[in-house]
Parts: sequence; C-alpha cells; structure tokens
Amino acid sequence: MFAFSETLQRRFAALQSTADFWSLRHVRETTEHYWVRRHVAQAPSFGDDAGAMLGVRIAGVEAYAATSDLSQAGLQAALDKAEHLARQLAGRHLLDVRALPVPTEQADDIMPGYGQALADASHWFDLLTGESGRIARDARLVDSHVGLSFTATEQIYLNSAGACLRRAQRYVFPQLGVTASDGADSQSRSFGGSHLARQGGAEVIDQLGLVGSASRVADEALQLLLAPNTPSGPRALLLMPDQMILQIHESIGHPLELDRILGDERNFAGTSFVRQEDFGHYRYGSPLLDVTFDPGVPGELASYRHDDDGTPAQRQYLIREGILQRPLGGALSQWRSGLEGVANSRACSWNRPPLDRMANLNLEPGTRSLAQLVGGIEHGILMSNNRSWSIDDARNKFQFGCEWGQLIENGELKGVVKNPNYRGISARLWRNLTAVGDASTFEVLGTPYCGKGEPNQVIRVGHASPACVFADIDVFGGAA
Repeated sequence: MFAFSETLQRRFAALQSTADFWSLRHVRETTEHYWVRRHVAQAPSFGDDAGAMLGVRIAGVEAYAATSDLSQAGLQAALDKAEHLARQLAGRHLLDVRALPVPTEQADDIMPGYGQALADASHWFDLLTGESGRIARDARLVDSHVGLSFTATEQIYLNSAGACLRRAQRYVFPQLGVTASDGADSQSRSFGGSHLARQGGAEVIDQLGLVGSASRVADEALQLLLAPNTPSGPRALLLMPDQMILQIHESIGHPLELDRILGDERNFAGTSFVRQEDFGHYRYGSPLLDVTFDPGVPGELASYRHDDDGTPAQRQYLIREGILQRPLGGALSQWRSGLEGVANSRACSWNRPPLDRMANLNLEPGTRSLAQLVGGIEHGILMSNNRSWSIDDARNKFQFGCEWGQLIENGELKGVVKNPNYRGISARLWRNLTAVGDASTFEVLGTPYCGKGEPNQVIRVGHASPACVFADIDVFGGAA
C-alpha cells in the first residue's frame, strides 16, 4: 500500500520552482472487469493507469500541467510547463488567488476493504456463470448479462506548504440485467441498474445481494412483458431508493453545484435554477426534506476524509426542513462567492483538475415503514429503478422513466404496470414530498457515471435515500 509514496515524496522535494506555491496530485487506478453475456463468459479486461498533476500559483495566477512520466525529469518538466503557463497568463487572469488558503495537513485515508486480497478470475467467472444459470431458458428472455467490476485507487497529494495526504480506496460494481421480448414488445429488468456500487471488498457482493437475484429479475422482466401500460394522470408517487437516488442526483445535486450557479458550466453542462442569494431562506422542499453532504458513511461510494484540493471533509446539511442551507462548492468556489460550501472539489483522474462535484449526497430517513408509506396512499403508483431521464439545462423541468411500476389503491399494492414515467418541476416535486421512509427503507447506493466539465470528467458519486411519497405527480405510460 502506497508503495510509490516514499519515492514520490523524494522526487517532489527535489523539484525546483520559483512559484509562490506548487503542488502535486498523483493518482494510480487499477481495474478488473468480468462479464457473462447470454450465459457465455466474455474475455476479462484489466487496466492500470497512473500519472500526476502539477500545479503552481504565481502572483495570483494558478496553472497546472499533467504527466504520465513520473521520473524526476518528467515531474520537473510538467512543473516547468505549469509555471510557464502561469507567467503567460499574468495580467490576463480573471481571479487573483493569492488569498486562497492552502492545505498543510498530513494524513492517511485508507478506506475499508482496500487491503483485502481479491480472488482470481476463475472464482469470479464461476460466481457469475452460476448466477447466469439461474435465469430460466425461456425463449422470451432474449438477452441477459451478469458482471462484476473492481476498481482500486491510490492518491497522494503533496504541496510546498508541507501537506501530505494519502488516500486508498476500492470500489465494487455488480451488474445484472435481463431483457424479455414477445416480438411486439420488449421489457428490461435489472438488479439495481448502474446504481449498485460501494467501496469495500468481496463482502460488498453479499451486502448488495447479487447472488440469488437472477431468477427474480428474469421473472419480473416476464411480468412486465405481460403487464398493462401505466395509466396517465395525477397520482401519489412512491419512489423506491433506487429511483430516489437519480431524482436526488439530477434535481438536487446538479442544481446545487456552486460553479454551475456561478456560470462556469453554462456552455456545456448547463446552469441552475438556484441563485446565489437563495441560500439560507429558499424553500426547496417540504419540511420533511433533509439532505446532507456526508463523506463519512462507511462503504458509500464517495466517502473520504479530504477532497482533491486537500480540504477536510465533514457532514453538512445542504437542505434542512426544506430550506436551502449551503451549496456544493469547494474551496475555490466558496472563496469566489463568499458562500459556505463543502469539501467537494474532485477530479476523475490525474489528468483532470478538481471541480465542484457531488460526493455523498443523501436524503435523511424519516419515520414511516414501507407498509405505512403504502398504507397512506389512496390512489397512487410505486416506481422503481430508473431506465431513462431527461432534465433541462437549469435542472428544473424533468421527465423520468422507470423499469418497474405497481398500482396502489386504498393503501394496498395492486398489479404490475409497465413503462412507468413521471414528470414535473424540481422545486414543485420536493415541495410535494408528503412522507419519508424510515431506516428500514434506507439504502446506500451510488453511480460511477456522473459527467461534467471540459474536457469531460466522469466521476463516482454516492447517494443514499429512503423510499419517499410525493403528492399529485403527473404520471404516464407508453403507447396503448
């Protein structure tokens, strides 16, 4: 663990610079992917990627350069390039960052499961082939996949002020999906979609319940094929955690990114309906809505002690009792805006600069069991597991589709319906939040696929949520 750390620290100490401040962020990431498609094992794939980002500050200008050459000469060349860029920008820069604080802490952040040895490829293919074998040999089940991915990351941050922050993490991503078709219609059902992801080791596979799930997922795909379309009209909507995390991600997470609010993402990822002056008083949702930035949840996908700029991370309320409290803004955006944010300045790899990104963004549990949530609905629908989403550039108007729907009548779950969709406006939806599930409905999930920035960065984001009920939501199905 951190095998390259001492060498890297010696090389950093030997770098020559006339900058006011300089830093190095080294990242090494290794990946393993195992896949069984239509009961046939596919070739495994393995990856190993490493490099470093060198940054400088000179007379209020900040610049950086990245390299995969980690030799003394390679690091020095990247530092020289960053320094040259900073001097070229002198007098032309928009921001003077001389007053921006710099980290000085030294700490190791080794997340649970990182040091655990993993089994070899034959073990994982045996597990995946066995699970694939639980899918019935029904002619209507036209496609299936079962997969496992493991990603291990080591990161080291060093700077000229004496900081040394080391982080080690492992991520586990199980996947399972089945598609059924009768020639006229096709329906897919998956085990968590792309949202079943956690930090840890092999124990995550058991925690998430991958083994033994294939037969149920296949049966549900067949049920959807035979089910009627979702009826249209206003209804109470019960969203399960695997759909709630997408709703949180798109209509709370992205609108609260402070660089987006400041206009930095306007030409690529869009803007936000939230304004700087809204924090502290804007009613984002009903009094039942409590949303936290929580980097300390064990196993959640984006748990960490420091962000990629070296800022210490701690739990903070973003929305409390429905009132907007603070944005998702790292040190630079906080300094620019004068708003208190969180430690969420993050980069996807060594060759990208940190940006304001979601990390662990969680909706806190309430007091009602799933039975109580269902029992409180007279005329509604349960929806689970996202399959499509569309939201405008301001992250305001949206339309989402799910894999699985069940009607709720007079407090009881009724028949399955297919093609369940719903639409609305972000703040209006959250203000219509009428019931929040308790800890028994709460699930820790996440996604490895959140994109943002130019050049693009795809990053891992953690989300946790209970089941939730919303009143008077416009739902609709597919074509008759």
